[in-house]
Amino acid sequence: MQEDTLNSSLSHLNNEGEAQMVDVSGKAQTRREAIAAGQVRMTLATFTAIEAGNAPKGDVLGTAKIAGIMAAKQTSNLIPLCHPLPLSKVEVKIIPDAELPGYQIRATVVTKAETGVEMEALTAVSVAALTLYDMAKALEKSMQIEKIRLISKTGGKSGDFSLEELK
Repeated sequence: MQEDTLNSSLSHLNNEGEAQMVDVSGKAQTRREAIAAGQVRMTLATFTAIEAGNAPKGDVLGTAKIAGIMAAKQTSNLIPLCHPLPLSKVEVKIIPDAELPGYQIRATVVTKAETGVEMEALTAVSVAALTLYDMAKALEKSMQIEKIRLISKTGGKSGDFSLEELK
């Protein structure tokens, strides 16, 4: 009995407990926005080299930014059961943080669709961080990708969410 209750509350499972893509065809198209964040921690020497433009592979931050944008657009190809969405905006910011030392990554994704863009924002941050690592790994292999999380989302049936409001 409890298993039936569990399955009915998990929208990606059918009555037999099998994975399924959620039918969103009955939902209204509304504006939806999600913001995600993460960070890449590194040594001060690596941070200084990237900031000076001295990474062996070239433009670390520009490449990571483009990779994050491209990844958001490919989320449904990477995450099973994720709906392909028409994205209106994908913005990836990579902000130097000398105190970390490293970079704060923030992605904002917007759509007008039947379902939200949280996965697209999280994917953008994740791939931007992975690309930053890849571009700078010749300088340091011990860099750490950390704190990837949803910061906020607006729109949709479940309403708005803000991580800051939980504090």
